[in-house]
Amino acid sequence: MEKPIVLVIMDGVGKGDGGNGDAVKQAKTPTLDHLLNTCPHTYLKAHGTAVGLPSDEDMGNSEVGHNALGCGQVYSQGAKLVGESIENGVLFTSDTWKDLVANAQDKAMHFVGLLSDGNVHSNIAHLISLLKQAKTEGVKKAYCHILLDGRDVPATSALEYVEQLENVLKELNTEGCDYAIASGGGRMQVTMDRYEANWAMVEKGWQTHVQGIGRLFPSATEAIETYRAETGCIDQDLPPFVVERNGAPLAKIANGDSVILFNFRGDRAQEISLAFDRKDFDKFDRGDFTGVKFAGMLQYDGDLNIPENYLVKPPVITNTLTEVLCAAGITEYAVSETQKYGHVTYFWNGNRSGKVDEALETYEEIPSDVIPFEQAPAMKSKEITEKLVDAMASGKYQFLRCNYPNGDMVGHTGAMDAVIYAMECVDNSLKAVLEAADKYGYTVLITADHGNADQMTEEKKGKISARTAHSLNPVPFIIYDKDHDWTVIEGQYGLANVAPTIAKMMGIEAPACWENSIV
Repeated sequence: MEKPIVLVIMDGVGKGDGGNGDAVKQAKTPTLDHLLNTCPHTYLKAHGTAVGLPSDEDMGNSEVGHNALGCGQVYSQGAKLVGESIENGVLFTSDTWKDLVANAQDKAMHFVGLLSDGNVHSNIAHLISLLKQAKTEGVKKAYCHILLDGRDVPATSALEYVEQLENVLKELNTEGCDYAIASGGGRMQVTMDRYEANWAMVEKGWQTHVQGIGRLFPSATEAIETYRAETGCIDQDLPPFVVERNGAPLAKIANGDSVILFNFRGDRAQEISLAFDRKDFDKFDRGDFTGVKFAGMLQYDGDLNIPENYLVKPPVITNTLTEVLCAAGITEYAVSETQKYGHVTYFWNGNRSGKVDEALETYEEIPSDVIPFEQAPAMKSKEITEKLVDAMASGKYQFLRCNYPNGDMVGHTGAMDAVIYAMECVDNSLKAVLEAADKYGYTVLITADHGNADQMTEEKKGKISARTAHSLNPVPFIIYDKDHDWTVIEGQYGLANVAPTIAKMMGIEAPACWENSIV
């Protein structure tokens, strides 16, 4: 290899339309602008079939994005993987499903998860299929504990999904059956924390779903309408609620019940899984909980066995870039803050915890602040940059990677001014990385895992409103190298083309199963 390589992943930074809703364009980003004007670059597809999702209507996300970036291949992922398992019936022949259904013949079956069709964490169609099959197999009591989205789908679309679910539950409620929504809350308020950044959020979800502690409402619809009127919050930020019947919680998750977490994405599913799954759990007081029959839609972490039981086997991702580099004796460094640390490690390495080679790899995690992202849009970009530059200066590593979460995490808030500032912080960090590259002799590759900050508004029913979901826009791939004139080969590329490009630039032979190099 001629020079060591630094890969910068600007999370959530795609190519927008340049309009008023494009925070990437609206921000002052002289470094990024200069790179696009002077360096070899192209744009990568970061959604849909390019990252293993069912169709090109499906938004990409950080997990499948980093899988593709880190393995050079396209695997069936998330919604597609689960959808195939439901369609061919394999899910319902699994020992886990059979065990849960048998257990629920004289108990209740509970479904916990994100209620939307965003196809990022979950899909309401999967929940409906599970409910219908449970009814077919004789389950009399089934209760849904719904997490409201407004992040991967329009910000105030929750009532549409609740209505869809309520209609299905009504059909299933034949004589002797009780199928109902039992509790819920906004996904950024209860249950769906990730990377152990805020266990109090998971505890609040536990109290809501399991213990039935919370404000009582006669229906999920009334809860949502009341909270919107009182708080003005979008769906993801609505407080928790408990549906009541005769003045008491309609259905708590009782000891011995069957419980399915129907989310398929792993990052925000692991903590609540641990709370249900582990006898030695100690992150918060679970009250009189003694255990349930619990399963996830997927196994969210195979190495850590989270959870122990799951309905659909995850893709076995092999021949990752890290495996290839370690086989070649290449030293590696990875850094991000808590919110995206797992993406440059676990997801990057093909859903693998730990390292491929302890002697060759160094990982650094910078703790994220527990604060609404729009209140601190710089996040830990400065600290990430300092760590990365120090690693570059050390000369110890031949391949370094980092993730700046700002474009994604602040983008999800819908706060335009905060997103613009976040982008400017990332641009300042990028400037410092390039200066270090010039000083210490590195090639720098700049890309993203999906779009978000590039599309902050949307038109619905003739009105412009804030958009909090990922975009379907392509993401940049830029080569900064003052000592070598790289030429981008003409073609259409996706995130999976990045690993082969890195290997080629390093003079390492890529596995035959990989996509083509961009240069």
